[in-house]
Amino acid sequence: MPNYYCEYCGTKHSSVSNLTSNPCSRHPDGPNKGRHKLYEGTEKSRYTCKYCGTTNSSIANLTSVPCSRHPLGSNKGKHAPAL
Repeated sequence: MPNYYCEYCGTKHSSVSNLTSNPCSRHPDGPNKGRHKLYEGTEKSRYTCKYCGTTNSSIANLTSVPCSRHPLGSNKGKHAPAL
């Protein structure tokens, strides 16, 4: 059975509808001010930030840390997984 992940926080669900129907604690508009966003890349052993190249073994760990090259400014947003 495939797993579906949130691009913002790395939460895992077994269906897209379950994932996208729940609020996300790391949504860009603020905690629980939007729903999870489907990560459309493949499941990998390492995930890379699309802004700076930092890697981590999970989307949850990658997106929990501020990114020094985020488009909003240094450390003004979290790392975002590349596809």
